[in-house]
Amino acid sequence: MPEEGNKFVSKIAAVVLASVCLMLCSVPMSAQLIPHGNAYVGASYSSSVYVVTRESFRGWNASLEFIPFSRYSFVGLVVDGSGYYRPGISEYSILAGPRLAAHFGKLRPFVQGFAGIKRVPVNGITYQPVATDLGGGFDYKLPFRNFSWRVQADYMHTRYLGANQNDVRGSTGIVWRF
Repeated sequence: MPEEGNKFVSKIAAVVLASVCLMLCSVPMSAQLIPHGNAYVGASYSSSVYVVTRESFRGWNASLEFIPFSRYSFVGLVVDGSGYYRPGISEYSILAGPRLAAHFGKLRPFVQGFAGIKRVPVNGITYQPVATDLGGGFDYKLPFRNFSWRVQADYMHTRYLGANQNDVRGSTGIVWRF
C-alpha cells in the first residue's frame, strides 16, 4: 500500500518540477541568459521530526536566485536545495518559489515561499513527501566586490507516515551576486 502513495507523490513532484521549469524557461530575458541574481552556499542546522522523534541535523543549504524583471528587482525566482545529516540518517530537499526583497544600504532583507520535495529514507523505504517552506532572512554586503553574507531561517511543513511534520532550519553562508 505505501508504494501506491509514493507513485502519487512522484506524479505530483513531476508536475511541480515541470511547472517550475516552464516558468523559469518562459521568462523573457534580454541579451543575457541570466540578467541578474545571486548564488548562495552555506552551512545549515535543522530541527526535524524523523518518524516520531524530533532530531537535530547539520548540513548544507544552497540556492540560485534569478531576478528576471529589471523593473521589478524586488521579485526573484529561487531554486533551493539542502541536505541534512545525523549518523545513519540523511534528508534532502529541493524547493522552488518566489522571493521578495528590499534594499536598505548594505542590508537586503527578504521573505520567501517555496514548494517542492523532501526525500526521507525510513527503514529501507524512501518517502518523498511534498514540502512547503516559508522563511526569510537578510544579506549583508561585504567589502569584497559582488559578495554578501546571508543569514536565513525557514519553517518547512510536510506530511508523511500519516502525520504532519513541522521542521525548522537556520543557515548562514556566502552569497555571490551577478
